[in-house]
Amino acid sequence: MLKDTKPRMITLVQLICRHMKNRFGQLVCLCLLPISLMSYAQMIDFTNPKIVDQMWVVNDGVMGGVSQSRVRADPEGVVIEGVVSLENNGGFASVRSAAVFDRDTTTLALKIKGDGKRYKFILRTDTSPRSAMYQAEFSAPDAWTVVRFRPNDFKASFRGRAVAAPGLVFSDVKELGILIADRQKGSFRIQLKNVSALSNLEEK
Repeated sequence: MLKDTKPRMITLVQLICRHMKNRFGQLVCLCLLPISLMSYAQMIDFTNPKIVDQMWVVNDGVMGGVSQSRVRADPEGVVIEGVVSLENNGGFASVRSAAVFDRDTTTLALKIKGDGKRYKFILRTDTSPRSAMYQAEFSAPDAWTVVRFRPNDFKASFRGRAVAAPGLVFSDVKELGILIADRQKGSFRIQLKNVSALSNLEEK
């Protein structure tokens, strides 16, 4: 289990600031930054409905498939559920969220509960359509469990195929997600409470 540390929540202010391009938007963010820093943590809290509202679905429909998934807020953690279909050469479903991690992050820890199926924790450092993603597989038991990942647990891929890519650095991450694939057809359900980022010092 994770050691007790004082959580510092990643706020919507930070996520908005990351994507602000014009000078006015940047000035607004600078005014709000002191408030944001008060609650900045190494934990993304998926029990927060405002965070859940910013999540989005990416399924095999982008390649002609018909798998379905959805997210819904829950006091214990966001529920990710749906149906994986192998029709039309499909077979995967996923949800995504914006993410920002500190430079000293060495471990990411997911607190999850699921249906016993295999899932992938996915990270992206480049959100352009043709960029690679980093994937690490895990199982989701039917009781709350903390699963930890180091950078070398992730393998780079593009459209399901391994590709050469730079080594993963957690502070470069812009997006995270949960994906189910590998021909696991049928219904699925997984719950995500939070994603915590730890440094070597915090793990000792």
